[in-house]
Amino acid sequence: MRWLAPELSPVQAGALTRARVVVENAGTAAWRDLNISYHWLDDRGNPIVWDGIREAVSAEPGERVEREVRVRGPIPPGRYRLAFDLVDEHRFWLAELGNFTPELDVDVAPRDASGARLFGTEGDTERFRAAHEEGYAAVGGSIELRRRPQELEPYATNGGRNPSFAHPLVCPSLLPPLEPNDEVAGLPAWRPEGDEPWLYDARITLRLQSGRRRR
Repeated sequence: MRWLAPELSPVQAGALTRARVVVENAGTAAWRDLNISYHWLDDRGNPIVWDGIREAVSAEPGERVEREVRVRGPIPPGRYRLAFDLVDEHRFWLAELGNFTPELDVDVAPRDASGARLFGTEGDTERFRAAHEEGYAAVGGSIELRRRPQELEPYATNGGRNPSFAHPLVCPSLLPPLEPNDEVAGLPAWRPEGDEPWLYDARITLRLQSGRRRR
């Protein structure tokens, strides 16, 4: 296979962008059931994100194919390498067979947090903003109450970041177009859905008046 000068739009941490990719089937067999994808690597070539978003591709021998590929920026912002590759799912990446893999040096910018909206309460806007700029579209924190309803027990003010938090984010800060899609103890909440990156961080404390329900 041959890659012809992939082009990449500006990249923000955690956000979707677009790449234009042109590939040529330089072999003698038709491509079937292949996907264009990518890896994010550090400056030593170590994988940071291995499995990127897929875009199906097929081509006859000698055929060139152009695709617009969705690319999600890595977290956090910084300097990365973006390596494009083709994958035969559950079998191999073509680079593993010796095919050339184009790599682009990319400066990943902080995510634009200007549209962030905090639902249902007031909170530490600077901490929320920092988490959004790190790349997270949805951010939730712990809730400080004198008397805590049972539904809010998982949101006690202790601990730190929890990447496997099993509950909806209550009174979350969300980047558009995300909106609350759930409710916990009468409070707006966002249950993770889709592939937007999210974060629960108990070091971010939300203060509610005890017994007061928020829309």
